[in-house]
Amino acid sequence: MKTTEFLQKLDHPRISAAIAAAEQTTSGEIRVFIDRGTLAGDPVSAAEKKFLQLGMDKTAERNAILILVAPTSQKFAVVGDEGVHKKCGVEFWQKMVADMREHFRHEEFTDAIVEAIERAGELLARNFPRKHDDRNELSDAPVEH
Repeated sequence: MKTTEFLQKLDHPRISAAIAAAEQTTSGEIRVFIDRGTLAGDPVSAAEKKFLQLGMDKTAERNAILILVAPTSQKFAVVGDEGVHKKCGVEFWQKMVADMREHFRHEEFTDAIVEAIERAGELLARNFPRKHDDRNELSDAPVEH
């Protein structure tokens, strides 16, 4: 699928609202990155690289999660920083990816991303509750490049 076609089907305000809502109960950060190019190779490696490029490893508690989608390549990945990995285990990521894949198969693109955001938010809220002095460290809007 062409990236422009994918982007036209995305409900950007709903995605941003889901991120904002998820972050209301946690000190963690969630971002969505839409890769407009062709993603060669492993999407997890690409997501890990993008995670660092976006400065997501700089959060105070190392508790950020990135959802990367490359529509042209029909690939996606979800990665979290070291603080998140210590808390959730590999089964969490596997279930999230399997559920996203099912939504993508039915062209429910926004649902796939929003559900992943909600799950990530629940995990972060459980393990990294919001503090009185918490501030939003990263933008809630999806990033496209």
